[in-house]
Amino acid sequence: MTRYGSFPGSRPRRLRTTPTMRRMVAETRLHPSDLILPAFVREGIDAPVEIGSMPGQYQHTRDSLKKAAAEAAEAGVSGIMLFGVPLDEKKDGRGTVGTDPDGILQLALRDVRSEVGDDLLVMSDLCLDEFTDHGHCGVLDEQGRIDNDATLERYAEMAQVQADAGAHIVGPSGMMDGQIGVIRDALDQIGREDVAVLAYTVKYSSAFYGPFREAVGSSLQGDRKTYQQDPANVRESLRELALDLEEGADMVMVKPAGPYLDILARVADASDVPVAAYQISGEYAMIEAAAERGWIERDKSIMESLLGIKRAGANMILTYWATEVARKLD
Repeated sequence: MTRYGSFPGSRPRRLRTTPTMRRMVAETRLHPSDLILPAFVREGIDAPVEIGSMPGQYQHTRDSLKKAAAEAAEAGVSGIMLFGVPLDEKKDGRGTVGTDPDGILQLALRDVRSEVGDDLLVMSDLCLDEFTDHGHCGVLDEQGRIDNDATLERYAEMAQVQADAGAHIVGPSGMMDGQIGVIRDALDQIGREDVAVLAYTVKYSSAFYGPFREAVGSSLQGDRKTYQQDPANVRESLRELALDLEEGADMVMVKPAGPYLDILARVADASDVPVAAYQISGEYAMIEAAAERGWIERDKSIMESLLGIKRAGANMILTYWATEVARKLD
């Protein structure tokens, strides 16, 4: 039988022949400016303390945090998200150290802002969980339940204190109903219309947070299922998105990232503001642990995981590998 032309006629492999060809036709690209570094600063230590479940990550001193921020800025990372770890004896039921102008998080915000100025976006976790003796993200009522509206009052105060300390962006992560509107109003009341709000719009009650709780010295007993989202659900993520956008969120976030790429894609399709995704502590720990055992190639796995998050629709990615990856990309 005579054949005219080649078979098969369509050969997608032609666009995979060389590294240069693959680079030219790549649909998704990572850039250092896509990345945000989460970082922990701990009160009462005189040297950084490595986090056992997150090899290569540390609870920083104020000085080592400034160094980490400067390195991130130099590498081209866009932002640093700060989490404060106070002394246990300073925790109480209302998380008052979280709104103390001289609390560890506010001191760290001032330190980092003075170190990097506007070269790195200084971002602050706006939540009570690191500062409460019960470890929940809000104020408890007499029955031990989260009092949503009383918690909003505390968030408003936190927003103002963090803005005064130098935050470019506040990141409300407590999943309280109405938190974005209250925080936006609180910032505007003190003339801080310039401070942006990154809403933790989609935050699931995930099993992957374990290493983070070690990192912040969490006092949590029980779980957060009454305010964080059920991993089984999709529609409520889009409902949360609509509410946060209506209340004035400047950016929105999906957390965790890797196990919820379908949610990230849905949010990215529906959002008219930039979308962030948080590659959380458990995602970091799994790759580091498997690589340490020789089961996967560490560097390639890190890049592939980040590409997947970017491909799903994230404009920005919070990742503990931010500085390392930015240097390699550069």
